[in-house]
Amino acid sequence: MEKRWWKESVVYQIYPRSFCDSNGDGIGDLNGITEKLDYLKELGIDVIWLSPVYQSPNDDNGYDISDYQAIMKEFGTMEDFDNMIAAAHERGIKILMDLVVNHTSDEHKWFIESRKSTDNPYRDYYIWRPAKEDGSLPNNWGSCFSGPAWEYDQATDMYYLHLFSKKQPDLNWDNPAVRQDVFDMMNWWLKKGVDGFRMDVISLISKEPGLPDKEPGINGYATFNVSANGPHVHEYLQEMREKVLNNADTMTVGECSGVTLEEAKKYACSDEKELNMVFQFEHMDVDADEKTGKWCTRKMNLCDLKEIMTRWQKGLQDVAWNSLYLENHDQPRSVSRFGNDSDKYRELSAKMLATCLHMMQGTPYVYQGEELGMTNCPFDTLDNIRDLESINAYHELTQQGKISHEDMMAAINYKGRDNARTPMQWSDEKNAGFTTGTPWIMVNPNYTKINAMEQLSREDSVFRYYQKLIRLRHENEIIVYGTYDLLLPDDPDIYAYTRSLGADKLLVVCNFSENTRTFSIPDQFTNGSIMISNYKDPTIQNNMSIRPYEAFVIKK
Repeated sequence: MEKRWWKESVVYQIYPRSFCDSNGDGIGDLNGITEKLDYLKELGIDVIWLSPVYQSPNDDNGYDISDYQAIMKEFGTMEDFDNMIAAAHERGIKILMDLVVNHTSDEHKWFIESRKSTDNPYRDYYIWRPAKEDGSLPNNWGSCFSGPAWEYDQATDMYYLHLFSKKQPDLNWDNPAVRQDVFDMMNWWLKKGVDGFRMDVISLISKEPGLPDKEPGINGYATFNVSANGPHVHEYLQEMREKVLNNADTMTVGECSGVTLEEAKKYACSDEKELNMVFQFEHMDVDADEKTGKWCTRKMNLCDLKEIMTRWQKGLQDVAWNSLYLENHDQPRSVSRFGNDSDKYRELSAKMLATCLHMMQGTPYVYQGEELGMTNCPFDTLDNIRDLESINAYHELTQQGKISHEDMMAAINYKGRDNARTPMQWSDEKNAGFTTGTPWIMVNPNYTKINAMEQLSREDSVFRYYQKLIRLRHENEIIVYGTYDLLLPDDPDIYAYTRSLGADKLLVVCNFSENTRTFSIPDQFTNGSIMISNYKDPTIQNNMSIRPYEAFVIKK
């Protein structure tokens, strides 16, 4: 297997609005990130994935971009950005920009021109359609943020397509001028010194020709099933590789909603003609509900998770490369979702989840606060919610009678995106040390117990455990390049697998439950040594007692 720096890296995602506020306005900023680079250096990460910092009216927290070559005023200036990237590079940390090019803001200059007239030079930068002959919408596609995917525009008596918010019109990638403008912008950022791109919903850029109706009508994220992996997506990404990505030693990861294993092999094939890796979402749907989709509080079945993770581990082996994650800015906190966020088990289960993920083949992604075991936030009213997706879904599902107010609030508390967006918990000072002002979103009240300052002072903290996992990955090629094989596929509590590289072997054992279980160590590992464990000094023996949320790795 070909060695690459991005395979051996650990990525840390920063959601700038919630990371660190340097000027007291209640909103995180670039100078706040620069202030905390030594913290990230101590953690040991190699790459920062920076969620969008471009100029934006913030309809969807920066994923609606009005100027790709300017910095959001709340976050600082371009000089602040240049200082931040220079300071990161001084510490050996690379910067991955968030590339949002399936759509722009409706306040982008291209769209302002596009909507003026049907013969405007920018008209074809977006996807415009007239109403059907009966006056109905151009097709029956739905927006991922509820409602139809079409917005009427009076100026030209036509509709434009928006798979997300109506303030996020989709770009027309079939127009070569659009592609060239995007590529020019990307090259501009590479010249500034960025090291690559995380590409937002990149699997959606090529739409199905003719934009046909689908039966039954499509709502929400089901739109991905008709608009993802379109006929020209690989052609356009190969063009991007030739015109942009080969101009520097870049790292690329595509957010590929609706991606299948077979499609992922095309996007992230080891011939490196398109992307280095993709984010897939199958394991993020493992606890979804048939009636209300993600909006539920059901717990996942571990066997389902094992089946999904194993299929991707085995399926991409020697063909493409995996991205490893359990949480990000669009997902709730993993310790609340897949572990146990009670006082008794929070730290143990946070360490267990980290062990399970970081010992797999692929590039691990750590979301800010995950290394502290930060938890979901108790949002008591809808007034505390800032996320457009959650607010729209609340109104749509409760008005349709699909879910009660109480159950929907419980679902938002369990699955809503704002769980990941509460301020980073730096200390037990007011507002968790995030800001001296009024935070843009509520701080999780448990910050007095869960914060970076406390964990840095303690050798057995979740932070120190992540630090060790990252160091082990840097020091042991088997963790990066070894093959993966699942054990006990039908066990409801234990996730166990092996990694193999030449004569070296690892055994990874993780208990996802409160149950104490007996586990039989395979003979070849009985004389091995413990590489890492979340309990003190487990004793390797043939029939081991595995304690609640216990995790350990044995090296043969």
